[in-house]
Amino acid sequence: MNRLVVIVATLFVPTAYSAADGLWCYHDPSCDDTTWSTIAMGDTTLTAFTFTKYGDNSTMKTIKNTGNTVKVELMSGVQVTGGALSEAYDSLQFHLHGATVPQSLGRSTTVDGTRYPMELHIVNAKSSHNGNTTSAIADSTGLAALGFFIEAMPGNATGSPAAWNTLTSYLANITLKDEHVNITHAISLDELLEGVDRTKYYRYLGSLTTPNCNEAVVWTVFKDPIKVSKDLIDLFSTTVHIDHNTTSALMTNTFRNIQPVNDWVVTTQGRTASGASTTCSSLGLMALACMLLRV
Repeated sequence: MNRLVVIVATLFVPTAYSAADGLWCYHDPSCDDTTWSTIAMGDTTLTAFTFTKYGDNSTMKTIKNTGNTVKVELMSGVQVTGGALSEAYDSLQFHLHGATVPQSLGRSTTVDGTRYPMELHIVNAKSSHNGNTTSAIADSTGLAALGFFIEAMPGNATGSPAAWNTLTSYLANITLKDEHVNITHAISLDELLEGVDRTKYYRYLGSLTTPNCNEAVVWTVFKDPIKVSKDLIDLFSTTVHIDHNTTSALMTNTFRNIQPVNDWVVTTQGRTASGASTTCSSLGLMALACMLLRV
């Protein structure tokens, strides 16, 4: 089995709605699940983030094929604050979950039924843990995960954006498990996240989804997708293998089925809906896997 399948789980996450303000349904386009996100709970504390050194083009150290994903280690000093986080969090690494084949199958993360071909996760730990991930996962909010959807650009664009063209050029050097190389090109996180309005996001408290499934993650899922040309997305599913030889499987179709969740609540920016008192499973959002800290 392709091991990357355990990396991402999708959640049916409960959000609030008000029976007084509007009904919901399954079959009528005026109230079916494509409209459910409009009745999510508002939270005025979800303010803008401050991203430190995200514009620095020399913060990426190495890129590695872990056998589960493609991971980029970051230099020290990269941080995120604000966004209702309790303190500064150090950005440790980001990783990419490979494209599906065909892309129309989508990834396991969904919002209102929409599936995206790839996802980027930036893994952060509370600065007070000084990079000790064992300590961080023992803290109920020790980790903060920033999740970004990736979708194909419309039309026939190729090699775009430039930063993604540069990043994917390294894949040819890490085709096999455990292969890694230094990143020598100038690439910034801001360039990779170009086009995403980072003031608009969903928030929920979640957990790792493989043993030991620690409930230690503050999840932020940004609403805007990163747009990357299809040819670059395809490189992830046609270049990177899961083992130490070229006969091993490629990292393709690596998504997990949607998983139910009990009483987790998703919030987003804005005023809390008046009279909201009932919960329903509406938004399908991603949960971080334990493997993220171990690959």
